[in-house]
Amino acid sequence: MLLLVGLGNPGSKYSDNRHNIGFMAIDRIAETHNFPAFRSKYQGQLSEGLLGETKTLLLKPETYMNESGKSVAEAVRMIKLPLSNIVVFYDELDLVPGKLRMKTGGGLAGHNGLRSLKGHIGADFRRARLGIGHPGHKDLVLSHVLKDFSKADKDWLPDFLDAIAKHAPLLAANEGLGEDATYQNRVHLTFHNYKSISEDNKQAEQTEKGTN
Repeated sequence: MLLLVGLGNPGSKYSDNRHNIGFMAIDRIAETHNFPAFRSKYQGQLSEGLLGETKTLLLKPETYMNESGKSVAEAVRMIKLPLSNIVVFYDELDLVPGKLRMKTGGGLAGHNGLRSLKGHIGADFRRARLGIGHPGHKDLVLSHVLKDFSKADKDWLPDFLDAIAKHAPLLAANEGLGEDATYQNRVHLTFHNYKSISEDNKQAEQTEKGTN
C-alpha cells in the first residue's frame, strides 16, 4: 500500500496559492487515474484507488499547513504504514518553477508543513519537492507562497501537474517502495516535451497571424 499526501491549506481562499501546489498534484493524480470522489477522513480529504496494481491512498490534510502532521499521523496510525511507503508533495522555494526533485528524509528548509510532519511521524518519509521559485528575499517569502499563481505561471503549471500525474504509478512500484529516481526523470522529460510542443504551437500561431 502507498500513501500520497499533498500539503496545502483548505478552502477556496487558498486553492490557487503557490503553497497549495501539493493539493493540486494530488487532485491531478486522482483525476488522471480515475480515483473516486474524496471523502472526509483522518482530519482531511481521502480517496482510495489503484496506481498500477498497488492500493493507494490520496490524502489532503484539512488541518491547515502548520498542523499537517496531525492528519497524516492519524492516517499512518490507522493503516500502519512505514515511512518508506509515504510520499509527500509540497512547494519548494529553492527549486525553479516546474522542477521536481525526489528525496527521502532531510531538513525542513523553513517549511512549516514539513516541521509539523517531522514532529508527528518523523522526517524519513519520501518527498516530492515541487519548485515554485524564490521571490528573491526572505521577507517576501510569506506573501509569495500565499499568493495565487500568476498568469505567467499558467504557461507551465498545467503541463507540470499533468506530467506529475501521468507517471505517478512509478511511485507505487515495488509494493509501494517506488522507483523515485525514474519517476523524477520521466516527469522531467515529459514536462519539457509538453513545453516544446506548446512553444512550437505558439510560434506557429504567431507565424500564421503574420501571414494573414
